[in-house]
Amino acid sequence: MILNYIWIGFLLISFIIALIKLLFWGDASAFPAIMDSTFSMAETGFKLSLGLTGAMTLWLGIMKIGEKGGAIAYLSKAISPFFNRLFPEIPKNSPVQSNISIF
Repeated sequence: MILNYIWIGFLLISFIIALIKLLFWGDASAFPAIMDSTFSMAETGFKLSLGLTGAMTLWLGIMKIGEKGGAIAYLSKAISPFFNRLFPEIPKNSPVQSNISIF
């Protein structure tokens, strides 16, 4: 929720600065620059999210195979002493520990 306010603040500050540049210095190039950078960064964010979605899908598929094969349970038992100290409120031999070890 707070992130929405931060982004709205960024947009309002950039608009106010562009308006000040227009009114006091007569520089009208700030508004097209804001629009160009907005669409350019939106395109970059979309391309980045597509790449990350592919990597996440591959990783989740590999983890599902490891879970069905028992490798995740073995990994969970191997690193459980570390997670017991890191998360003392989680009971020992809890299924949550295997979920934590996946990530």
